[in-house]
Amino acid sequence: MKTHPPGLTTLFLTELWERFSYYGMRAILVLFMVAPAVEGGLGFDTKQATSLYGTYTMAVYLLALPGGYLADRYLRPWRAVLLGGSLMVIGQFLLAVHALPFFYGGLTFIAVGTGLLKPSISTMVGGLYGAGDPRRDSGFSIFYMGINIGALMAPLVCGWLAESAAFKTLLTEAGVDPRYSWHFGFAAAGVGMIVGLAVFLAQRSRLPIESGTAKQEAAAQAGGSGGLTAAEWKRTGAIAVLFAFTILFWAAYEQKGASLNLFAKQLVSTNLFGFDFPASWLQSLTPFYVILLAPVFARMWVKLGTRQPSSPQKFALGLLAIGLAFCLLVPASALTAEGKISPLWLVAVYLLDVVGELCLSPVGLSTVTKLSPARFVGLMMGLWFFATSLGNKLAGFLSGFFLANDSKRLMELYGGIAAMLLAGSLLLVFLTPAIRRWSGEGQASSRKE
Repeated sequence: MKTHPPGLTTLFLTELWERFSYYGMRAILVLFMVAPAVEGGLGFDTKQATSLYGTYTMAVYLLALPGGYLADRYLRPWRAVLLGGSLMVIGQFLLAVHALPFFYGGLTFIAVGTGLLKPSISTMVGGLYGAGDPRRDSGFSIFYMGINIGALMAPLVCGWLAESAAFKTLLTEAGVDPRYSWHFGFAAAGVGMIVGLAVFLAQRSRLPIESGTAKQEAAAQAGGSGGLTAAEWKRTGAIAVLFAFTILFWAAYEQKGASLNLFAKQLVSTNLFGFDFPASWLQSLTPFYVILLAPVFARMWVKLGTRQPSSPQKFALGLLAIGLAFCLLVPASALTAEGKISPLWLVAVYLLDVVGELCLSPVGLSTVTKLSPARFVGLMMGLWFFATSLGNKLAGFLSGFFLANDSKRLMELYGGIAAMLLAGSLLLVFLTPAIRRWSGEGQASSRKE
């Protein structure tokens, strides 16, 4: 990170621990809901659990829309990060209480807190770079690696506390009901968010100004809240088209927290080379791959410079890669008719997922901050997360069709998702020239500044 602004390190570490908190809870949420009461769970059926998961994750990102607006107009991004993180801490510790009202209350606090924090911290990253700075995509890729370091650690810690027989034995020996192990997992997620807030407060002076968006703030003061220019409308339209394809991507990606989490728990052997592990640990595969590949992608975009694929082309590559991942799930589902399958299937699936993720998600964040009108960048970041929220709800809906004892149903489910992704990738290839014209990307690359 030596060639990047020092504030990137602060935001990198803050987001690392915020994502530890979120993904630690996410790794065990559906498993907790479907676990029978005698095992400390809520005893929900699959459709009820995945529907609630979809609604909750939709709310997490949907609330980023008002969260981004409040950060832009009233709070300033740094205050939104502090307030949002504090609400998330409260929510995680509410989940640590063994009572259904606290469970719903905890999900609500986490959703509201994330809605404030997520668009604000991404906006602050964008504010570290000036217009046309070639380090922008690389910076967001590094920031995205921080997200995934937290996401890697989270299932290993929270999943072990929630699911492992060893920890339940320790609880029993300490005179604690082992059914409460789930709630220790949620509490660990809360501790992670506390660490993230401490890092942000200790290092906030490394950010260029309080909001982290000096140039955007100056533009807002100059331009006020007036209407958009014709060029700004075109760039906003380009973002809107990409948002539509983002919905498809997240509908597939979030199967990991819902149907694929159940797939791993019920249909995949959790023994590899003689080592037993909790099913939730498979959630760490994705961030593990990202940590390995994010620096490669960051260097690749910088090295390619003006020769790198355009943003819509990167989106199309992302949809293609995750579509191929779901193609792999079709034969894997067929094999479940004969018994539990090797975890190596998910090892391969999640590798392709990550290639798609690195082509689309950090590039999407960068594109929003690059193309959005300066005075509305927080709001547009909120709209990015709104598109993500719709994808999350669709993911929960699709996961409701999961049936562990029906391999044909699983083949239809994952085959249908694969077809949707591959068709979306092809359509985006055809739309790329128009999107580039609207965004001004073609003109920018054809003239010398």
